[in-house]
Amino acid sequence: MSRFHRLRLPLAALAAWWIAPEPAMAYIGPGAGFAFLGGGLVILSSLLLAVGVLLAFPVKLLFRQVTGAGRIKGDTKRLVIVGLDGLDPQLAGRWMAEGKLPNLKRLADEGTFKPLATSYPSMSPVAWSSFTTGVDPSRHNIFDFITRDPCTYLPILSSTDIRSSEKTLSLGKYRIPLGKPSIRLLRRGKPWWKILGERKIFSNIIRVPITFPPEEFHGVCLSGMCVPDLKGTQGSFSFWTDDSSLAGPEAGGEVNLVGRNGDTLRCAVSGPANPMVEGNPVMRIPMRVDVLEENERVKVTIGAKGDEQHEFELKVREYSDWLTFEFSAAPVIGKVTGIARLYVMGTEPFGLYMTPLQIDPANPAMPISHPKVYSIYLAKKHGPYSTLGLAEDTWALNERVIDERAFFEQACLIFEEREKMLFDALEKTPTGSVVCVFDGTDRVSHMFYRYFEADHPANAGKDTEWGRDKILEIYQKADTMIGRVRQELKPKRDRLMVISDHGFCSFQRGVNLNAWLRDEGYLVLKPDAPVDAASGKQTSRDWLQDVDWSRTKAFSLGLTGMFINRKARERDGIVEEGAELQALKAEIVAKLSRLIDPKTGEPVFREVFDAEKIFTGPYVFEAPDLFMGYRRGYRNSWDCATGSAPPEVFSDNAKSWSGDHCIDPREVPGVFFCDQPINTDEPTIMDIAPTALRLFEVGIPKYMQGQALFGPRTGPSTPSPAFETAEPETVQS
Repeated sequence: MSRFHRLRLPLAALAAWWIAPEPAMAYIGPGAGFAFLGGGLVILSSLLLAVGVLLAFPVKLLFRQVTGAGRIKGDTKRLVIVGLDGLDPQLAGRWMAEGKLPNLKRLADEGTFKPLATSYPSMSPVAWSSFTTGVDPSRHNIFDFITRDPCTYLPILSSTDIRSSEKTLSLGKYRIPLGKPSIRLLRRGKPWWKILGERKIFSNIIRVPITFPPEEFHGVCLSGMCVPDLKGTQGSFSFWTDDSSLAGPEAGGEVNLVGRNGDTLRCAVSGPANPMVEGNPVMRIPMRVDVLEENERVKVTIGAKGDEQHEFELKVREYSDWLTFEFSAAPVIGKVTGIARLYVMGTEPFGLYMTPLQIDPANPAMPISHPKVYSIYLAKKHGPYSTLGLAEDTWALNERVIDERAFFEQACLIFEEREKMLFDALEKTPTGSVVCVFDGTDRVSHMFYRYFEADHPANAGKDTEWGRDKILEIYQKADTMIGRVRQELKPKRDRLMVISDHGFCSFQRGVNLNAWLRDEGYLVLKPDAPVDAASGKQTSRDWLQDVDWSRTKAFSLGLTGMFINRKARERDGIVEEGAELQALKAEIVAKLSRLIDPKTGEPVFREVFDAEKIFTGPYVFEAPDLFMGYRRGYRNSWDCATGSAPPEVFSDNAKSWSGDHCIDPREVPGVFFCDQPINTDEPTIMDIAPTALRLFEVGIPKYMQGQALFGPRTGPSTPSPAFETAEPETVQS
């Protein structure tokens, strides 16, 4: 079966190119781009390599025991950190008190349970980067999912830069790259596990955000958040339907109207653009779907007639296994494979959903692990698994091509994949460190928070009963897993931490800062910018494309930041450094601090932060100049995040994405559980890196801002505003 051979593992890097995709809206922002590696070594050699990886762990462990390499001096021989992204201390505390999270309650009673101060701003890529490096964003250079290119004002991914080979060889219609692509991690600072590795202390790092592309160190790593899909985006779903009311371009994916001939529908799976052919045409694989008589099953046939085809039956409202798709960009050397799942939403009307097409871990088209064979090892031992950085498809639910039931099942499937990886790591890593991050607690909280609030705008026209307990259910799934982890540990030699990067709150109202800046005269649009007929106001489309930079002093892009159009930094900057810059920032901060929501009569911000006053690191010049410390219930609106300016400043958030954390960081701390007491009541996420080093009696670099949580404490952890949690929020059961 040429197109769907699950055992085919081409590992030769014989072709590479950058594909610049349209912006994807997985969170908010552009794709990372894609530089795929094609080629074709024989199956036998690839299988031998995978078998070699399976055997490498016990051999390496024996070598370490015999030679003493990586021998650990201190009492702690293994540190295990389980990351539960977005786990909220208020919810966890309440459900522990009610007896619904018995394993976390036992861990808290025997050791420590504290709020964990998050990063400024309180966003996953920022916070996990501080976890990794022990420093704030002005030192690791990650301030958001996206930033703007100061030379073009266009959005770029903050964490990764992917560029093509500059030289190519033309062979007829084909273009063969003559060099390797450049794939760079833009996060600065040294991960604490790399410092351990310099002492030959082994680490197994699984799906920690902002580890793509993976760095070399003494250990293994499977990259997490910001790994792109096969199209180079942060997650683009596909959906086929015969219902014309659903068809059309959607955020975060494509909805395709398909014709129906009796019980047969024909469509095509769209892959990446083909970089090896003039014009970069999109590669496609034909697919046929036959609705069976009872309307509760379909038969799916993938592949062109005359080629070897892959056929299987699938029940309505059931996920398929992972399917492998092989796209041929050029003969022999230009092949790339991806994986995806299918889900039939219904047959009358017909609706077929496909997850984002993801990098095949058994045949990785980009470097998603260190060493490269680690992803292959995991796939061979446990089967295919999701590799996309933002794996749970929140935008498919936001756009209502799937429902809550399909989304929750997907999140649970991914959670179970991650569990297998964690317990494999515990088995294979008896000493050193093991870190595994689970995303499901965050994604389910984002999409199901509205069930806590009867008056949430996102409830209109949607189910308000089925998903009522799903956040609790994913917490309980995590709790059960923690109980299993503790059974694998030896208390006298192993340390366990369970942490989250931030907490959660409701997101009911969106604020468009660009619209406010326009109304206040700080952002000026071009004379030919669109005009809203109802209000008579000029508007701007996404990505700031209608902004007149020669007259604009400030603009917003992303989820929390505002940039000043500085003469010393932006291509068409007009604001001078020094007194003019400082006066402008102070003026904007003062006005925003008084901003009142006309719907509620309440102030919007708890505090607006000047980056130069809360950060002192070398990358503060690259940061947004102001950060928005929203009160609970507010956040940058969706259109503000994409750099547009609609007529109105305020809007209800009617999307299923109904909970968030991109607000004042003091309102949404994460959690810190540990099986031992610690030396402070106010731990911060920057404390984890120096704590890990101290546990293994490795010196803590002076540049780290965090403080070790065991032993003497030498001073405050952070130069940011003092950590102070908000009053507990009343959350309905």
